[in-house]
Amino acid sequence: MSNFVSVANENGVAVVTIDNPPVNALSFAVRKPLYEALIALRDDPAAKAIVIACAGRTFVAGADITEFGKPVEQPELRAIIALLETIARPTVAAIHGTALGGGLELALGCHFRVADRGARLGLPEVKLGLLPGGGGTMRLPRLVGTAKALDMIVSGAPIPAGEAEAAGLVDAVFDDDLLAQTVRFAGEMADRSEPLVPVRDRNGRLAETDLAFFDAQAAALAKKARGLDAPLACAEAVRNAITLPFDEALAAERQLFAKLVSGDQSRAQRHLFFAEREAAKVPGKDLQKRGVARVGIVGAGTMGGGIAMAFANGGFPVTLLETSAEALRRGLATIEKNYAVSVGRGSLSDEAKKERLGLFRGSTDYADLADCDLIIEAVFEDMAVKKEVFGRLDAVAKPGAILATNTSYLDVNAIAASTSRPQDVLGMHFFSPANVMKLLEIVRAEKTAPDALATVADLARRIGKVAVVVGVCHGFVGNRMLAARGAENEFLLLEGATPGQVDKAFTDFGWPMGPFQMGDLAGLDIGWRNRKARGQAAAIADTLCEQGRFGQKTGRGWYRYDGGSREPAQDPEVEALIRAKAAEQGIAARAIGAEEILERTLYPLVNEGAKILEEGIAARASDIDVVWVNGYGFPVGKGGPMFWAGVEGAGKIVERLEHWHQRTGRAIFDPAAMLRRFAEIGAWEGAGG
Repeated sequence: MSNFVSVANENGVAVVTIDNPPVNALSFAVRKPLYEALIALRDDPAAKAIVIACAGRTFVAGADITEFGKPVEQPELRAIIALLETIARPTVAAIHGTALGGGLELALGCHFRVADRGARLGLPEVKLGLLPGGGGTMRLPRLVGTAKALDMIVSGAPIPAGEAEAAGLVDAVFDDDLLAQTVRFAGEMADRSEPLVPVRDRNGRLAETDLAFFDAQAAALAKKARGLDAPLACAEAVRNAITLPFDEALAAERQLFAKLVSGDQSRAQRHLFFAEREAAKVPGKDLQKRGVARVGIVGAGTMGGGIAMAFANGGFPVTLLETSAEALRRGLATIEKNYAVSVGRGSLSDEAKKERLGLFRGSTDYADLADCDLIIEAVFEDMAVKKEVFGRLDAVAKPGAILATNTSYLDVNAIAASTSRPQDVLGMHFFSPANVMKLLEIVRAEKTAPDALATVADLARRIGKVAVVVGVCHGFVGNRMLAARGAENEFLLLEGATPGQVDKAFTDFGWPMGPFQMGDLAGLDIGWRNRKARGQAAAIADTLCEQGRFGQKTGRGWYRYDGGSREPAQDPEVEALIRAKAAEQGIAARAIGAEEILERTLYPLVNEGAKILEEGIAARASDIDVVWVNGYGFPVGKGGPMFWAGVEGAGKIVERLEHWHQRTGRAIFDPAAMLRRFAEIGAWEGAGG
């Protein structure tokens, strides 16, 4: 019928095949011929049943999100589903790969759904700041019950085929030859005498709902939403499925979808969706990636152990190197303990734990790294130490092995220069805990070979990381901007704010926690050590560290943590220290509001991002957004600092930066040329963002 949809007859069963690589998205080019095929088959007596299947590696994995926010070309998905529900013969969705979003909604329009054992099904629209707009919030609860549906829709997490079958979403799961099995299944359904009931008319599971329990579940999920609109709208739509007639609830779903799709939060989340896919791209056509069969990690401490776990979790054999047998024993014991915790939580089976531990090989001899294709250094943040390690790696690593440093700040060019193979050296800046945090800054040194970059970017994807390629400067993208965001922290305190007031301004904005609570969590001694190494000082923070107040781990930092609690409590001693330091400098306290706090922290953050773009450290403004959302907790519903700058208004940001620059004279407020240009033309010029 078209290049995207074809129809074949298999023993009286019509098989409609969608073929729109790579993920069979439901673009207009698919919807139109699919609708026409179903119209023809509805009236075709030769078709005793209809199977909807997909070519390639997956069932329909969603709508074409590039169409969101544009005028809808008919037929839209809801019309196709409504048509399916008028067909008087069995309709069956044959699901392999993933059935996500609009793909699962299409399957919900069929009388039956069958799946390959490895398939996964879900409604992930919430991750784009949306809700399922094709009746998913109406039909899914009718099959799996409202509690299960609410959890699936609000989390956006897909479930495996076996779980879907147990929940009632899937009618059968097959281990092989999905299409042949589905045709046989469809034929059997056609031969039955039972009436065919569309999902929209199956109300039994809805009648089982305890509305008070549902409302409590929805309220608990709302608390986790942290200012995001979509999870709340999803819960409202599922509740409508319980309390309203189908067509009325379906119309309400569409109204909620329309409101979300036009809002700033969904625009921000869709921006991030595309930004993550762009960030790891390495310029150059048809770059041949290097083979990586074994990974070596130098250092079995917190970072080294976490990085090693990340690769083992991805199925890679790991050689873990330490300087002594005792340090190696401690490192491996910590890894085993971490896996045991996962088993205890139920997120990992005992068998999977044993498999992953079996991938580790410990050593204290650099020669044992000779068979590694990628070696990552994760030792103390000291240039002399790192150069010594790379000198030893240079002597034992095989030709073509990629040598990576996990440095957070140091000059990767200088580290590469300490070897005879700078083309094989780059940075892999993981974030702690490395086996959990998604972000990976891949640092491109001056002489790094493009194929080495491409190889590491591909590896990042394979171990579940979100990779961003960045250039060399102190702190790269994330930590350099973090320094700019925190430059005014002590000044705010000296001038009258409290740590609690600053942190509240951040959490009200949408951050998971503010800078002072985060400092206590990370350990104030880390920043103290870095300041001393660079000859810098921070009057209040340094004094806290001199008093042994390192944060949560010592029970005192910017806050008190009484009785081992993780909950911060205001500390009068800290506030007295702040006032004493202010008096020493002749600074009188004044009232400081949340707006000023954000202007003096987040505006410099954006400004530093503009400087990073000017210098070519980041290729795109959107790359910076990916770093900050995935590594530093910037609110996902605001799209990252550079996207948010456009919503906030670049002109306003420039004007307020100039105000604070004139008032304080501090360079952190001097607007970058690229930010001024953004204010003029409304885009990050030449930065793809």
